[in-house]
Amino acid sequence: MIAVIQRVSESKVVVDNKTVGEIGPGLMILLGVFDDDSGTDGEFLAGKIAGLRIFNDENGKMNLSIRDVGGAALVVSQFTLCGDWRKGRRPSYIHAAVPADGERLYEDFIARLRNYSLPVESGQFGAMMQVKLVNDGPVTFVLDSKLK
Repeated sequence: MIAVIQRVSESKVVVDNKTVGEIGPGLMILLGVFDDDSGTDGEFLAGKIAGLRIFNDENGKMNLSIRDVGGAALVVSQFTLCGDWRKGRRPSYIHAAVPADGERLYEDFIARLRNYSLPVESGQFGAMMQVKLVNDGPVTFVLDSKLK
């Protein structure tokens, strides 16, 4: 499982001209699910993200977690993160989870993140979405559950 997390001052997801998820300060999380992922991968990432100290303290140092600052998370499914771009010019998605498994693990990840007492909004799995955000910093990290 792979997550691109961005510290944001605001973010929202729009589907068919309707906002389906929106947050103020917090984290925008793009989540890719691979065919060999399980709930263990989701738990690892949820725990890491909930505790990652990437928000500024009173001295301007990245020393606080999303929980410390009372932030929210917006999670969007992003199967293209699972694309293998190494050969040719068109990425292959053969290692992305099939949609049923991807959606199950995506929803499981959201539930696990909520278990850390975080307010969590989400996009719509499988939909064409417009993602809007204001990256704060900019601060962006890529977390891969296989690189524990």
